[in-house]
Amino acid sequence: MCVLCCFCFNTIRKTGTVFSLCCRQDFFIQDINAGLKDETEIPEQLVPISSLSEEQLENLIKKLKKASEGLNSTLKDQIMSHPALHDALNDPKNGDSATKHLKQQASILGNIEKLKLLGPRRCFVEFGAGKGKLSHWVDIALKDAEKVHFILVEKVTTRFKVDGKHRKKNSVFERLQIDIQHLCLNKIPLLSKEKLPVVGIGKHLCGVATDLALRCLVETYAASCEERNEEPLAKRIKNDKTEKEINTLAKEGNEKNVPEKWTPVAGIVIALCCHHRCDWRHYVGKEYFKALGLGAVEFHYFQRLSSWATCGMRKTSLEASNITTIRKDNQNDNSEEHDDGGYRITDDSTESLSGFLTVEEKKKIGHLCKLLIDQGRIQYLQQKGFSPALQYYTDPLVSLENVLLTALPKLSSLPETSA
Repeated sequence: MCVLCCFCFNTIRKTGTVFSLCCRQDFFIQDINAGLKDETEIPEQLVPISSLSEEQLENLIKKLKKASEGLNSTLKDQIMSHPALHDALNDPKNGDSATKHLKQQASILGNIEKLKLLGPRRCFVEFGAGKGKLSHWVDIALKDAEKVHFILVEKVTTRFKVDGKHRKKNSVFERLQIDIQHLCLNKIPLLSKEKLPVVGIGKHLCGVATDLALRCLVETYAASCEERNEEPLAKRIKNDKTEKEINTLAKEGNEKNVPEKWTPVAGIVIALCCHHRCDWRHYVGKEYFKALGLGAVEFHYFQRLSSWATCGMRKTSLEASNITTIRKDNQNDNSEEHDDGGYRITDDSTESLSGFLTVEEKKKIGHLCKLLIDQGRIQYLQQKGFSPALQYYTDPLVSLENVLLTALPKLSSLPETSA
């Protein structure tokens, strides 16, 4: 029996909310989303960045800049809001931290709606759900939409969950306490029976958890569902002349527009976070890195250097709070404070490095590292039949982790709907 089983519970509340945790459940499959492990790719020992010579560091930066040639380092601003959060945003009782989180949730919700993913007859899977606040606001925005389900995935026990606040007859909430690495969505009875299109969402999904979630959605789930359908997803993609992102489901309250062809993953909307917590084995962009002549060693150092993106803010933050924050989990942080403070100190402290780079140069290098890692994710999604994009979804004064990854399937078989 797994050690987790002592925590297992399955309590159904009168509200219809279901909580479940058990490694013996069908949806627990060890390392199903972990990616292939190749021991030859992982060096036995890598020294900290602070131990690299100036020449070694310069060579790494040269490789980074060469690999990043042609990438647009300035993303499109897609800062939005949503009326569902209007009252909450204007509550005078809000402190600064609460306001920042509400602004981020409002923008994510606005982007979900812009992508036409906010509507009836679907299942929202929130990865790294924490307290479940993002799903909470999606539910509020959907009002009385029919057949809406929420699956909240979080690997650690979470206090002050908002799940119990949902008493709408048309919404069903299910919380799974499981590491994304072991989650098989198509084994969840709700999804296997209802066949509702899935919308994968997440607010500040930490480092490696983003890659695990992407693989969970587009490989483990979508690919398995497609095998049971008539033909693979890739065969239903139009030629290059058709890149238009289409509405895959009905507009809210209008089920006549629901496409007859069921698509397993209707869309993905994830606010990215903590690139320095990424892991080569789990990273979905390995092929992209290899095509650039890069491998596990470069990835290791680039993901560590990504923390330089906030190095200009560290000193001020530490002087103000005298607190060092280190992320210990690979999914979301229940405190929800790491993204607003945003000044995580790693073992590669910038103060211990050679002084041949200015703070501004280090920040640019950090952002390039983030961009390159995210570009690997973009290519991965494109190869899996999706139309992905990166955009800024909030002001850096609200959160330094302000990049949103979105993706819609490119399905030629789905009817286009009017905007």
